[in-house]
Amino acid sequence: MAAVRFVTIGDSFTEGVGDELPDGRVRGWADLTAQGWADSRGEAIQYANLAIRGKLVWPIVAQQLEPALALKPTHLSFNGGGNDMLRPRTSIAHIADAFSQVLRRCDEEGVTLILLSGANPSAQLPMGRLIQRRGDEMSAAVVSRVAERDDVIRALNWPDAELSDPSFWSQDRLHMNSRGHHRVAARVLEALGERVPDGWWSMPMLPDAVRLAQREYMRAHLGPWVRRRLTGTSSGDGRSPKFGGGWTEISPR
Repeated sequence: MAAVRFVTIGDSFTEGVGDELPDGRVRGWADLTAQGWADSRGEAIQYANLAIRGKLVWPIVAQQLEPALALKPTHLSFNGGGNDMLRPRTSIAHIADAFSQVLRRCDEEGVTLILLSGANPSAQLPMGRLIQRRGDEMSAAVVSRVAERDDVIRALNWPDAELSDPSFWSQDRLHMNSRGHHRVAARVLEALGERVPDGWWSMPMLPDAVRLAQREYMRAHLGPWVRRRLTGTSSGDGRSPKFGGGWTEISPR
């Protein structure tokens, strides 16, 4: 089998926020996919994750795409736009244009694109109807850009109604917990034609799936998010990619 070199770009969804390990590091679907891919093949793969939380879609493209392609990957995964669609004035077409740019550059470099859509958190968020509508529009616009491209690997999570259940989400209601990240990793591995580990589609419910009271939620999570929007700051300011220094070898277990 040809060697696999898997690089990911994106925001908090791809960085793995919400799937925190006991030592405080985040893991997430991309790390899980890399390990599952190596296990399924029975041989090591090369993995890099350049995603940084809080990034808008075009800064992802501007800051992460070329460094990712410079690694000469065989596969590149891309997701973005979740932070953009929460800004009502942002054009859906402008978001979708970023996906077209990533696909164009992957074509030029001979890299297989793994296209993901994020999961749908709207059922548990303020302004849920607006978020649902914007997410539906963005998902449709992005999918239309690859409609004729059977070679693009699709792992579309937005239409997954089960994944919208609160038991898949962390207490901030914007990021999936470990249960959610495992389900996304299962979808990516299935799209790749690899073996999905037992239980990843629907792991047992986790203690952190307990919902915060509305007032506590607004103080702990919604308030800080609003302050960042008002001050033009990002949760990713000053952060570096967790696996951005070149390839990390992931060996089968």
